[in-house]
Amino acid sequence: MGKPAVSIALNEADRQELESLARAHKTGQSMARQARIVLAAAAGLENKAVCAEVGADANTAGKWRRRFAAYRLDGLLDEPRPGTPCKIGDDEIADTTRRTLETTPSGAPHWSLRSMAKAVGYAPSTIHRIW
Repeated sequence: MGKPAVSIALNEADRQELESLARAHKTGQSMARQARIVLAAAAGLENKAVCAEVGADANTAGKWRRRFAAYRLDGLLDEPRPGTPCKIGDDEIADTTRRTLETTPSGAPHWSLRSMAKAVGYAPSTIHRIW
């Protein structure tokens, strides 16, 4: 038999916030589903019943139940993703795009990856991702 599910007790403010997240049109689908998982868990349902009601698998239901129990509403927010953060900002990307569309290199009819990379100081692979 697996571990017992973490019990969830909601105060009125948390319940209202979760219900709002679950039904708001502007809430992302994943956030709304997480809120529905927590609401079902707070209603006393076991993970299998939560899975059937929400349409999630057991691992997902258990994960959001545990995160809410540990961190409350903050636990429903996305955690930082692994990997190196982006080193080029939106302004640099916009500048490179503008330069691509509005100018041409001297002696050539259009920009190539390598000529644009040399002009702006980025690697050709970076220009490729921007384009």
